[in-house]
Amino acid sequence: MSISLALAAVWVLAATITAMLPMRLQYPPGLTLLVMAPGLICFMGYQHGVWVALIGLLAFVSMFRNPLMYFYRRARGERPEVPK
Repeated sequence: MSISLALAAVWVLAATITAMLPMRLQYPPGLTLLVMAPGLICFMGYQHGVWVALIGLLAFVSMFRNPLMYFYRRARGERPEVPK
């Protein structure tokens, strides 16, 4: 297994553990994972090609759909509600 796929597997485990935390504790690790993902996806694409990067991107969007929708709505000028 290549280093990029091993790092991706660790990232997925960290994201799964983060999802199990209470909502108020998810923000710091979730934001860290959100920021790290594009670099990891690019690294996977560099080592394995564009199709692997596309699969990684689809998995990332699937796992982080709610935060990405929040940032999308904020960029459009809306004021979305944050769960408590």
